[in-house]
Amino acid sequence: MRIQLTTPVSALSMVGSTTADRLKKLGISTVLDLLFYYPFRYEDLSVVSPIGSLQPFSTATVKGRIELLDNRRSWRRRTILTEGLVSDPSGSVKVIWFNQPFITKVLTPGDEVYLAGKVAADQYALQLVNPIYEKIKRAGETVHTARIIPIYPLTEKLTQKQLRWLMKLALSAADQVRDWLPPEIRTTLSLLTLPQALRQVHFPDSQASADAATRRLKFNELFLFLLQSKTVKRELQSAQALPVTFAETATKQFVSSLPFTLTADQRRAAWQILCDLERPAPMNRLLEGEVGSGKTVVAAIVMLNAGLAGLQTVLMAPTEILARQHAMTLQQLLAGTPLKVALLTHSYHQLVTRTCSRAALATAIRNGSVDVVIGTHALIQQDIKFHRLALAIIDEQHRFGVEQRKLLHQKGSAPHFLSMTATPIPRSLALTLYGDLDLSVIRELPKERKRVITRLIGPAQRMDCYQFISEQIASGRQVFVVCPLIDPSDKLGVKSVTESFEKLKEQVFPNLKIAKLHGKLKPREKESVMADFVAKKSDILVTTSVIEVGVDVPNASVMLIEDAERFGLAQLHQFRGRVGRAAHQSYCFLLTGSSNQKTTARLEALVTARDGFELAELDLKFRGPGELFGLSQSGWPAFRIASLFDYDLVALAQASAEKIITADPTLQRHPELRQKLDQLNREVHLE
Repeated sequence: MRIQLTTPVSALSMVGSTTADRLKKLGISTVLDLLFYYPFRYEDLSVVSPIGSLQPFSTATVKGRIELLDNRRSWRRRTILTEGLVSDPSGSVKVIWFNQPFITKVLTPGDEVYLAGKVAADQYALQLVNPIYEKIKRAGETVHTARIIPIYPLTEKLTQKQLRWLMKLALSAADQVRDWLPPEIRTTLSLLTLPQALRQVHFPDSQASADAATRRLKFNELFLFLLQSKTVKRELQSAQALPVTFAETATKQFVSSLPFTLTADQRRAAWQILCDLERPAPMNRLLEGEVGSGKTVVAAIVMLNAGLAGLQTVLMAPTEILARQHAMTLQQLLAGTPLKVALLTHSYHQLVTRTCSRAALATAIRNGSVDVVIGTHALIQQDIKFHRLALAIIDEQHRFGVEQRKLLHQKGSAPHFLSMTATPIPRSLALTLYGDLDLSVIRELPKERKRVITRLIGPAQRMDCYQFISEQIASGRQVFVVCPLIDPSDKLGVKSVTESFEKLKEQVFPNLKIAKLHGKLKPREKESVMADFVAKKSDILVTTSVIEVGVDVPNASVMLIEDAERFGLAQLHQFRGRVGRAAHQSYCFLLTGSSNQKTTARLEALVTARDGFELAELDLKFRGPGELFGLSQSGWPAFRIASLFDYDLVALAQASAEKIITADPTLQRHPELRQKLDQLNREVHLE
C-alpha cells in the first residue's frame, strides 16, 4: 500500500481499532496528523559502546548477539523474568526484563540486536535491566536505538515504540507535504524545506539536524500567526468607526459610587481608551493587567460611555465559565446605570438576570434593547445581529483565532476593538507581536489584596504540605491542585489529574469531598464541577491548566501545583492568581522533584517576585532555545512547537511577514501561501 497524507492511521500496519482510538485521543487520525505530531524531547542513544567497556550505574547502547534467552518465574512466582546473555567481541552482559514474556517470541538466540538502557550491578556481574531492544535488520536503519530517538507525549496504553514505528511509516509520505513558505524567505534565513524538517524533527541525524528542523517548524507557526494578523489588520484599516462621546459627569458619578478606589493605573488605562473612542478611526488597543488588577471595572467605565451614547458593546470570553463571571460582575457594577446587560453562550441566554429564549435575546440585541452583550463564540453566529455596535472587547484575546476576531469586527461598522489579557508578556515582545495595537498596562494591584505566600516544596515536604491543606480546609477554606496532564503517563514522569485525584481521594483525604476538572470534559460537565466548587460542595479541585483563566473562588486559599517545573513562570503566576482573591491569607505551593539548578532558580523567581511582568522578563532569560512542545509556555497562541519566547525567531518572522504583505498585500504572487492561510481560517471556523 502506498501511504498518502490522507491515509487513516487505522490503515497502517499493526494499527487496530484500539490503537486507532488511542491515537485519536492525541488528535491523530491521518498520516498528515502523525507527521505534525512533534516530539517534546530526545534521548541520544547514538554512541554504541563495546560490552567490555560498560560501567555500573551508567546508561549505554550496545550491539551484540543473543547467546541465551528464556523466561522463568521469580521465587515468589509473582514476576516473570526474561533473562538472556548478549555478547560482542569484547565480552558478554546479562540482560533482564520484568513481566515481558513476549520478548522470547520476538527475539531468539542468534539474533543480532541493539540494546539501550541502564547498567546495573549485582554481586556477580553487570547486567542491563529492562533495556530498549531492537533487532538489527539492515545496517544504519534503527528506529528505537543506536541513534537520537524522539520522545513523544503519550496517552494511556500507547507506547513510544508504537508511535515511533508509525512515525517511521508516515515519513514515507513526507515528500507529499507541500512547502508553502516562499523560497526567497527559506533561502534568506537558511531554513530547511518542510519535508526535510519533518524527517529531521522525528528522526534527526544529529542534534544540529534536530535544531535546524525545530527552527524551521517554529518559524512556520510564528510566521503564519503574524501574517494572519497583518492581513486582517489591512482589511480593517480602511473602515470608519462610530465615535463615542465622553460622558464626563456620568463617568465621575459612576467612579465615585464604586465601593473601592480606582488605582492610578486603572484611571490611566480608562482615560487612554476613552480618548481613543472619541475618534472616528477604529481603536485597536491591548489592555494588559495582572490577575485581579481590575481590568473589568475599566471595561465597565468604557461600556457605560458607549451605552449612554446609544451604542452597544460586546464582550467575548473564551469559556462559558468566564463569560458567566463577567456577566455577574458587570451586572453588579452597572446596576445603578440605565444599561441593560445580556449573556449569550451556547448554554445560557439571559437578559439582565432573567433567563429567556435564544430567539428572544437575539431580537433584543437586534432592536437595541440590550446595551452590553457578554458571551462566547456564540456571539459570532450568523443569526446574531446588532443594532449599533460600537465597541468589541475580547478577554484573553490570544485564545481566539484571527478570523474569529475578524468576524466579531464584522458585527458592526468597524467597531472599536479592545483586547484584554491577564497573561503578562514583556513590553518589547508585545510591541513586536502586536505592533498594530496601542498598549495600556495595569501593574498596580488594589491595596487591600494580600500577597500570596509562595513556597517551593520538595518530595520530603509533601506530607507537611498535605497536613497544612487539611488545616486550611478544617478552617473552612478550599484548595486547588493543578497537574500538567489529564491521564497517567509514566513515560513523561509527571503527575496527572486522574492519578492525583485517585490518590488524594483514596489515600490522603478520604473524608473530604474532592472533584476533578480537565479539558476533556464536556462544557456542561466543566460548568457543573466549577459551580459545585464555587458553592463549596467540594473541598479540593484537582485540575489541569483549564483553571488558568476561570471563575473567581474567593474562598480558595491554597494553590498546590504538581511538577511545577513543567509550566512557565507566567503560567505559574496565572495559577497563583486563582487564590488570594478575598480577605483570607492565601498560599501557593510549587511541588517539584527536580534537582536541576536552573529549574530551581527559575521557580525561586516566582517565590520572590510578585509582578507578572517582571516574571515574564525573567522567563525570557530562563528559557532555553532547545525547549520543544511549549510545555512551559504561558498559553498564548496554541502553537504545537513554537513559543512567543523564541524571541529571535519572532523578530525574523515579523520582518518576513511584513515584507511579504507589503510587496504582495493579497498574496496573489504567493498562491500556496494564500491557500495555507485560507486553510487555517477554515479550521478556525470549524472550532
